Amino acid sequence: MNDLIEIRWHGRGGQGAKTACLLLADAAFNTGKYIQGFPEYGPERMGAPITAYNRISNTPITVHSNIYNPDFVVVVDDTLLDSVDVTAGLKESGAIVINTTKDINVLKDKLNGYNGSVYTIDARSISIEALGKYFPNTPMLAAIVKVSEVMSDEAFLNDMEGSFKHKFAKKPEVIEGNMKALKLTLEQVKKVQ
Repeated sequence: MNDLIEIRWHGRGGQGAKTACLLLADAAFNTGKYIQGFPEYGPERMGAPITAYNRISNTPITVHSNIYNPDFVVVVDDTLLDSVDVTAGLKESGAIVINTTKDINVLKDKLNGYNGSVYTIDARSISIEALGKYFPNTPMLAAIVKVSEVMSDEAFLNDMEGSFKHKFAKKPEVIEGNMKALKLTLEQVKKVQ
């Protein structure tokens, strides 16, 4: 892992981008990394675009600002590609991970000339299969862990299982569904450019 990895999340209020950002921070912390995970607050409301950020490092993190040149970008809702410049400042040595079923040729038109790696995952179908409802944040969390390699799949799954057992102690069916969503995503996230 590079000494400092910066990730910017783009989602809509209510989709769980902030929660996924904070879960990633917790998981990275539990593997011994220094972390930051924080949302950017404004007049958020259900469905409005939101942004969240992660910094993950092997050494103490001394910068405390928004992330302007991320290594990775996560797009939880592909409709944001039409209204938000999700590639702004994105390093071409990094990657963008998009929750979409759209073809790469359609995506290219919306990525403002970005020439770095593009990964896609159908978080909707995974979420519905594993959880019975559409919760895109769990698949997107697994997708960015896989693409960024901030930790091994095994360490990630072990940490998330412990986290889910704590958070959903009285709802074991939720634990099983979330774990299935994570595992399916780790297998299905794919590089398209």
